[in-house]
Amino acid sequence: MGLADQLTVARALSVPIVVALFAISFDNHNYWATGVFCAAMATDWFDGRIARRTGRSSPLGSLLDPVADKVLVMATLIVLLDQGVFPAWMVAAIVSRELLISGLRQAAVERGVVIAARDLGKLKTWSQAIAAAVGGLAAAGVWRNDVAWWALVIALALTWISGLDYARAAPRVLRGRGRPAGRHQQHRPDGGSPDQPPPSCPG
Repeated sequence: MGLADQLTVARALSVPIVVALFAISFDNHNYWATGVFCAAMATDWFDGRIARRTGRSSPLGSLLDPVADKVLVMATLIVLLDQGVFPAWMVAAIVSRELLISGLRQAAVERGVVIAARDLGKLKTWSQAIAAAVGGLAAAGVWRNDVAWWALVIALALTWISGLDYARAAPRVLRGRGRPAGRHQQHRPDGGSPDQPPPSCPG
């Protein structure tokens, strides 16, 4: 397992630690939780940089990287609901989009089509991560919850804009315009060539 994969695994393993630090009350626990969350999200930048520099990526890293990002961010947003930082409907809207697009991409794979991730998906992920970090600091009392609310509004908007971007491809994807069984065709929502390798970033 290379260094990039180790960082990805570490990010995935940080999820229960972050949740526990937010949930268990002790002095400055929200500061600790937010710090661990930010450190874990920083590994996403480092593992991507390492993978690009070495020109190598493993099946484990490709599979686990976007999942680790989503689970870490979603878990943090959800656990902060208990502290009244975010409105529940906003977090529910973000989680719903993630589930819907994940289902769309899985349906596409079953039809032999891979919907490539886009840069907008990466921007969406980082906007959610920033909102979660801002929310953690709001829970710690650094600023009012209103600041976290506006950060999540921006993340929510980018989340659904990104989701609609993928949804544009849904009619063609779900009609099964894939190659014969056993082969996968990439569908680029931006109209790019299917033979171009997709950027490595979450949807």
